[in-house]
Amino acid sequence: MNRAVAIDGPAASGKSTVAKRLADQLGLVMVNSGAMYRAVTWQVLQLGIAPEDTPAIISALEKMEIDAGQKDNRSTISINGQLLEEELRASEVNNAVSFVAAVPEVREKLVQLQRDYLEKNDVVMEGRDIGSVVFPDTPYKLYIDASEEVRRARRAADGEADAVAARDARDSNRKTAPLKISEGAIVIDSSDLGVEEVVQAAKEALLKLGWIG
Repeated sequence: MNRAVAIDGPAASGKSTVAKRLADQLGLVMVNSGAMYRAVTWQVLQLGIAPEDTPAIISALEKMEIDAGQKDNRSTISINGQLLEEELRASEVNNAVSFVAAVPEVREKLVQLQRDYLEKNDVVMEGRDIGSVVFPDTPYKLYIDASEEVRRARRAADGEADAVAARDARDSNRKTAPLKISEGAIVIDSSDLGVEEVVQAAKEALLKLGWIG
């Protein structure tokens, strides 16, 4: 039985970095669930659909060929045969992804693709509903947090000026799979910690949750 480490948290909390380091150090496949929602958002925008136009998004989703693959120990995402990477960090995608990700049909389709990864590998998956929706039964749940000020500074340092407070509000208040701390998750505040300190705290938390080997 393959195992899933679920890492949730708000934007720029450091959860992606932690997930990558854990994947490398524990021999897991790192799955970036947010990249999947960004990929669908990118395609929606390419089609000229407004991110608030739910019926049009649902219609477009039915025609999308979404391939959730992997290369080495990292997840990949392709739409209609096009591998998407840097396109997913575009500002327009940043600004629209919370709206598209709130569409229940989008979440239903992508959650199934996320769960499919566990059929072949042990995974560490980061996102906003991994411990609560995607893998609610996994005992290995972490929630990486940081102050809004710190997270805003991190986004700015990465050249991304999106409003983290607004995104967090939309993600926390949406009706379908809102961002929240899952039952049983260990919370790690990364505000005043370096990357390696956060990774070490995550490894210690996993041991407390029963992770072996």
